Amino acid sequence: MHSNKRFIESNKHGVVLACFAVVVATALAFTQHLTKDRIHTNQVVRIQNSLAEVLPDDRYDLPLDKQKIELPDSTSNKNRTIYVISKNTVPVAVIISAVAENGYSGSIEMLVGILADDTVSGVRITKHAETPGLGDAIEAQKSDWIKSFDGKSLAAPTESRWTVKKQNGDFDQFTGATITPRAVIHEVKNTLIFYQSVRQQFYQ
Repeated sequence: MHSNKRFIESNKHGVVLACFAVVVATALAFTQHLTKDRIHTNQVVRIQNSLAEVLPDDRYDLPLDKQKIELPDSTSNKNRTIYVISKNTVPVAVIISAVAENGYSGSIEMLVGILADDTVSGVRITKHAETPGLGDAIEAQKSDWIKSFDGKSLAAPTESRWTVKKQNGDFDQFTGATITPRAVIHEVKNTLIFYQSVRQQFYQ
């Protein structure tokens, strides 16, 4: 008799624990779903804001993030994300993702805007781990240095001048930090070279 009661009680506890586990698992899955959606929304907003910084918003039709394609870059064996920007359905610019692998503290991710006349409309850093107070001057919020690319092209300056002034180039370096700006300059130049190789796909 007592053993039957213990068996029943044990089964009850097992059922309760099983139900509790199901409730917890369901709650976690629901929370994860909500968090995932929120993260995706935040990423879209961040991308939209970054894209808008490299191209004035009166030059294109929204939404920018819906005009995205992927193309292989033969120099790096990786795909680049390209946003083909149109105004009244006519392509007017592209914004290309870029990564400088040789920053002082690791990779530096950026977006490079290029107008139909092959000049840079703007460059913005989207992710980096450079030293605060030194390398982080690549951020538009910390310095105007990143704006020195505006209006530049492979023709002006010439390719050999796409480096820091310390190496007889046209771009300023930072006091105590040459590696970071040099890496960014080099990658922007590489992005312009890549752009030239695929340009005909955007403009007829």
